[in-house]
Amino acid sequence: MIVSDDQLEPDIARQEVDKLLSRDKVHFVVGIVFSNVLMAIYKPVIESGALLISANAGPSPIAGPLCSERFFSTSWQNDQTHSVIGKYSQDKGFTRVFLLAPNYQAGKDALNGFKRYYKGTIVDEIYTLLGAVDFSAEIAKIRALKPEAVYAFMPGGSGIALIKQYAQAGLNKHVPFLSAFTVGDTSLPAVGALADGMVSASQWAVDLKNPANERFVSAFRARFGYVPSYFAAQAYDAAQLVDAGIKATGGRLDDKAALRDALRRAQFPSVRGGMEAQHEPFSRERFLLGDARDTR
Repeated sequence: MIVSDDQLEPDIARQEVDKLLSRDKVHFVVGIVFSNVLMAIYKPVIESGALLISANAGPSPIAGPLCSERFFSTSWQNDQTHSVIGKYSQDKGFTRVFLLAPNYQAGKDALNGFKRYYKGTIVDEIYTLLGAVDFSAEIAKIRALKPEAVYAFMPGGSGIALIKQYAQAGLNKHVPFLSAFTVGDTSLPAVGALADGMVSASQWAVDLKNPANERFVSAFRARFGYVPSYFAAQAYDAAQLVDAGIKATGGRLDDKAALRDALRRAQFPSVRGGMEAQHEPFSRERFLLGDARDTR
């Protein structure tokens, strides 16, 4: 196993992947958190014949015109989880919602996902710089427009900054804050009670009740001393997927077609429950873990 750090920079990721493919002759490239990074390495990995497994990023172009039989995901297509909050907002009867996301592929996918089921009025749709930490202008707009709810996808440190500023402005007292991945297990230690009352969607939770997840969480806490995040859960499933493919082919990794087919048929105890391979009309192969109706 060779570990490379993309530093969340597409250019650096491309350089690292070029070395992994040409120098190290890797059979799998696994990982990738940010969608812009995945888009940067997607073509060279796929064209090399290696198998690409995303444990997080799921940009929509890869589920459409760029679809490849050598790409697998143990997470999602980006817009899926955000669609849950769009449905929630529609069901709650919010008629005017303010949308906020960073200006990159995952941000655009997020807001498109929200709008799949939400049919009310979007009072404004703002895309910030990726990595932004000052949201004073956006908060001023929210005050002026007076929406019934705010939906935000703001990953990493940007999300922590947004939650703090939103609460400090007092907006959390009267304008519901909705998100996917902004409020969650990665940000709660930093924001604490400021997140009280905020609603978030995720496809995994640390207390998800199934034997595989309970074993995973217990072992992770014993090893590292803290609870895992959804990043860890998806990466664990990615490792299980690779393991299942290698076992099924008896370790014959140079037979790329057999290895690809083994990944398609792979069965393992996912932390999210049962798993099935879904083959969609335009020959898209994606892994859907668990039941979409249980997304939370």
